[in-house]
Amino acid sequence: MIAYSEALQHLLDAATPLPAEHLPLHEAAGRILASDIHSAQSLPPFDNSAMDGFALRAEGRVFESGTEFAVQGWQAAGDAGAEGGEGAWEIMTGARMPSGLDTVVPVENVQILASEAGRPTRIALTSTVKPGQNVRLRGQDVSAGDRVLQAGQTLDINARTLLHALGVGEVAVVARPKAAVIATGKELVTEAAQALESGQIRDSNRPYLVGRLQAAGAAVVWQGTVGDDPAAFNTVLDDALGAGAQLLISTGAVSAGRYDFIPDALRGRGARIVFHKVAIRPGKPLLFAVLPNGALYFGLPGNPVSAAVGQRFFVEPVLRRLLGLAPEPVLQLPLQADVRKPPGLRFHARARVEVDAQGRLSARVLSGQESFRLMSMLQANAWVVLEADGDLARAGTYVRVQGWGHHEPVRLVGQES
Repeated sequence: MIAYSEALQHLLDAATPLPAEHLPLHEAAGRILASDIHSAQSLPPFDNSAMDGFALRAEGRVFESGTEFAVQGWQAAGDAGAEGGEGAWEIMTGARMPSGLDTVVPVENVQILASEAGRPTRIALTSTVKPGQNVRLRGQDVSAGDRVLQAGQTLDINARTLLHALGVGEVAVVARPKAAVIATGKELVTEAAQALESGQIRDSNRPYLVGRLQAAGAAVVWQGTVGDDPAAFNTVLDDALGAGAQLLISTGAVSAGRYDFIPDALRGRGARIVFHKVAIRPGKPLLFAVLPNGALYFGLPGNPVSAAVGQRFFVEPVLRRLLGLAPEPVLQLPLQADVRKPPGLRFHARARVEVDAQGRLSARVLSGQESFRLMSMLQANAWVVLEADGDLARAGTYVRVQGWGHHEPVRLVGQES
């Protein structure tokens, strides 16, 4: 066995950031920016009114209640620029400020003294007006030339909304890593609704891994199951590579049993086994190899939590490197209670991050940590990572806490009554 830190370094050494591709903005949801974006224009692009009301020329003056103005013009949102004067202009929210006018008084703070054909022609203020109020200035949000997004940021809805407002129609994003998922075992049944025969189970690992890969930024180009047959395995591996897979993730057949054929099958194809077995729990038999064409192969154990640990702590760091993302931030939080762990192994525990009545965060390791248990996966909102030293982590010890996926923040759980 090798230590997790050594295994991780091997993984990162084997992963080279992917090139950029250009996409229309509306097709780039959730993608990772490949380069910084600087704004070519200001936002707002012109001074405009924040209120329905009347635009005035204050030039630093305060207008007292009762001051009267003749209304010289009218400006609606979408109207072109106009020359303002010493009088007032009726103006709508978002309308461009007439040149020379710099203050807006809300319509509810004026009295209409005279009107013509339904338009006000003379007004009086009913409250004091300070210079510059209720005007959105050109560039107040974004100035031309500002860096608005950095390489490595995700194009979420907020980022895409800003870019659309700035007139950015195309973006350079990192190419999606192409992945394949292969579930091994003659006992597997693919369809969830299919009745099970004696000895059969459903292949829950495959949809889990597919979902996690997609959420972490990969494109799953092939998925399927195969029995405990090296020849059939080689056939599906060829299919997955033919679909363009750059990462291949399998579950099962990597331990030391009679039907654990994957290490020998990979060697038979000329693959380089980088490591096989890591000092972790769950997931110790995990295998990593590089295929002759450079594709990266992750052989995860078949128990569902072991597969989840392999995805979270081995595959996802590689995806981050391929996508050009910075190292993942982690939390350090105190344990709520003592936790027993296997000595000499890095332990990945399903846990809940909780906040107490005083707003203090802590981590509670869940019971039922066996690697076949799925209910604890549902109950957890985070992983607690206990390093290899010792066999007991005491209550109050600050430990490493990571989100359920590197793309998911830890969702806090309030103290239960």
